Amino acid sequence: MWGKADLLDRNRAVSGDDSRRGTLRELNSSGSYWEYNDVRVNRLSLSLLQLFRKPLEKVLKEQVMDPIGASDQWEWPAYFNATVDIDGESMSSIPGGGHWGGGLWISSRDHARFGHLILNQGWWNDREILPSGWIEHLSTPATGNPHYGYLWWLNPGHELLSVVPENCLLGNGGGTNLLLVDPEHDLVLVSRWVDSEHWSTLCGYVMDSCRT
Repeated sequence: MWGKADLLDRNRAVSGDDSRRGTLRELNSSGSYWEYNDVRVNRLSLSLLQLFRKPLEKVLKEQVMDPIGASDQWEWPAYFNATVDIDGESMSSIPGGGHWGGGLWISSRDHARFGHLILNQGWWNDREILPSGWIEHLSTPATGNPHYGYLWWLNPGHELLSVVPENCLLGNGGGTNLLLVDPEHDLVLVSRWVDSEHWSTLCGYVMDSCRT
């Protein structure tokens, strides 16, 4: 899709092993197999575009970012060739992942606002922004991976980050950006350009500050 072969991300992050990434594997039926595949997320974005019938960045701005008071500085660019016809109008199908120049570009402050929306179960002040029950769904483990929900990482058994509570939600992406949502401490943490091997140290300092 958009010149990105699905094979590029096959066998990626399966059982924590990336050594076979990009190698051929047999396709499986929906819901029976898990892998971290950004080409497939691009396909999800296209499906959502067909559903909403308007560019997803406009949907995000109107339905989420403006209501939570985000700035107008964030961007969600598409690939140069990722265009489709929707009701006679040419629209960009924005990518889900940050590979190949796409993805969501956002400040730490706006990122933290989004994290607070998740922390508050989809509510902002007295307004419900996300549908009831959505947070429960995104924090429910996938059939094929107990550490992954609806595009969020989960922490059962403290196995992803030992120093934070099990019920934390984690978003991480290109540039080792980390968004940590911690309901137990009523806390949202956004970090940028911190190597993932140091996340435990960083989060440990934050957890220590919560106990003092």
